[in-house]
Amino acid sequence: MIKVTILNKFLFVVFVFVFVFVSIVPLHPVQANIGDYDDHWKARELEAKENAAKAYHTDPHELCHDFHKEVRNDDLHETNNTRRALRKFSGACLAANPIDRCWRCDKKWARNRQKLTECARGFGHKTTGGKNGRIYVVSDNSDNDMVNPKPGTLRHAVIQDGPLWITFKHGMVIRLAEELIVSSNKTIDGRGGHVHIAGGAGLMLQFVDNVIIHGVHIHDIKTGNGGMIRDSISHYGFRTASDGDGISIFGSTNIWIDHVSMSRCMDGLIDAIEASTAITISNCHFTDHNDVMLFGARDTSTKDKIMQVTLAFNHFGKRLIQRMPRCRFGFFHVLNNDYTHWEMYAIGGSQNPTIISHGNRFIAPPNPFAKEVTKREYTPYNLWKDWLWTSDEDIMLNGAFFNQSGDLSKKFSYTRQDMIKAKPGSYVKRLTRFAGALKCREGFPC
Repeated sequence: MIKVTILNKFLFVVFVFVFVFVSIVPLHPVQANIGDYDDHWKARELEAKENAAKAYHTDPHELCHDFHKEVRNDDLHETNNTRRALRKFSGACLAANPIDRCWRCDKKWARNRQKLTECARGFGHKTTGGKNGRIYVVSDNSDNDMVNPKPGTLRHAVIQDGPLWITFKHGMVIRLAEELIVSSNKTIDGRGGHVHIAGGAGLMLQFVDNVIIHGVHIHDIKTGNGGMIRDSISHYGFRTASDGDGISIFGSTNIWIDHVSMSRCMDGLIDAIEASTAITISNCHFTDHNDVMLFGARDTSTKDKIMQVTLAFNHFGKRLIQRMPRCRFGFFHVLNNDYTHWEMYAIGGSQNPTIISHGNRFIAPPNPFAKEVTKREYTPYNLWKDWLWTSDEDIMLNGAFFNQSGDLSKKFSYTRQDMIKAKPGSYVKRLTRFAGALKCREGFPC
């Protein structure tokens, strides 16, 4: 009896302490790995909200319209089957989509790397990354000091002030000891090297604007332990454990991820949350993963209504399971991608996202219960029947089908009479043939 009384008193004291602590120290709802949400991070969050408001496109259909014109202008012809013919390509440079046509066949690309900024399309088309900044050459693949990074390392490069164009002296494998916190106005350009970020933590783009990630391999990403980590020249602070995403986009704007190969990350390959917007993910190759992409983390996060993402010319390849992407709120333009593998579903969502699927190729798996491209998460039919999910000129193979919803007449709001539409799904193999990190050599087209 005495032991029970003592235990009850102890539990009461613990309860009072926790109650008082929570009452006195309010928890910020969107800290996400930030252990000490100080004035530095508060200012970054405020700036990020202002950037998001500027980047938000009030008429996303108009932007889709512009993109469709460029894609459709090519005179391509492609017969359709379920094979991609992925044998090694030889011959003259072949750049079939408007992003690649902008730079890939120029053999002098290495002399003018920053021309890449003229090539962004879709919602992330204003992204310029490190344009007009100096070239920073990463020569050291180590990552041993989180607070005072060694000059010549990738961690030292991404925390520098102002625009910076980051390249690599040679091919290398970088194992990040903790998440890499990338600052605004940066380009990570892996062209000319065989650069792998692998076996350690991933990339974090948190409350930043204007970042390009191009031409690298990101795979086998693990969770980080957290600790004191520098995020800029003038600031470092305590971080909690990272999630294990390959690339995490948190409250950030004007982001372009192009020609990146990704696989086997502990959490998602790419996550975009907390009112991130103005994002383009293009020419990437994804394999060997369960939860591929998450756009919007919580059903209660209505701020993600501002999210606008373009997925174009990507190849969703072998041993993928689901979330290509999984969307909440927002507007998502899924254009000329090749979905050759999934095990559960390809495109899913909740909380009334707008999903415009145009000219994709969907090859369903053998499983007769996984033929549907789409999945509405945790929502009854009487609600999702009004969500605008449209499929236009998609190719459905091996029994694949896209369950459309909403007022389908709205899908023509971006196809005005003067519009030239995107390529139909029968052209996807050619448009996505060179998805993923390229083997570029100086003096030759990529």
